[in-house]
Amino acid sequence: MTHEPSKKYNCIIVEDEPIASEILENFISRDPELNLVGKCADAVYASSLLSIHDVDLMFLDLHLPVVKGFDFLRKVKNPPFVIVTTAYHQYAVEGYELDITDYLMKPIPYERFQAAIGKFKHLIMAEDALLEVSERDFIFINSGKKQIKIILQDVLYIESLREYINIHMKTGTFTFKMPISKIEEALNPKIFTRIHKSYIISRSKIEEKSANIIQINGKKLPVGRTYKPLMEL
Repeated sequence: MTHEPSKKYNCIIVEDEPIASEILENFISRDPELNLVGKCADAVYASSLLSIHDVDLMFLDLHLPVVKGFDFLRKVKNPPFVIVTTAYHQYAVEGYELDITDYLMKPIPYERFQAAIGKFKHLIMAEDALLEVSERDFIFINSGKKQIKIILQDVLYIESLREYINIHMKTGTFTFKMPISKIEEALNPKIFTRIHKSYIISRSKIEEKSANIIQINGKKLPVGRTYKPLMEL
């Protein structure tokens, strides 16, 4: 009897204190589901790691040289899950406004690290569950402790607002914390098309279209330059 290998989650460490970085690396190495793909000491290198690797989880120190942790995080498009590491408790409120996964105070006890990883795994598994229903005519999306049923034929278009999406439907608009790329993976490309970095449309709901504009439900949506070939399909 063969066992499926456990899922691996790619992590990076963004930390300018070598000892703190080594401690985190040691903790990560004890969890067979975590895979450290890179570590660095500043935001510029962190941006490079995020562009090279498909990162699931970032350990982010706040007191980085030049660009501070939260300033860097605000600029990241579709950020991975983030566990903040810091010696300063006064930043916790700002961290939760940015919807970080957890907030670890240095020096970090191993048990506290494990609790943060447990929280991360719960959240990412909830996201992954969305992808398993992509062939149905509806999907469930997690919203806090509830799951909201979205009937796909009622969707007009989906709009990205940084780490949130608005799903515009005949009956109203639903907002979820999720990158637009994540829901794009769950949708049938024969029915839904990405027309812009901020918009996915239901093809059957198009009222008017030109080279640069798609109109749905009276709303004019821009067609991004890189997405124009898709609109000719």
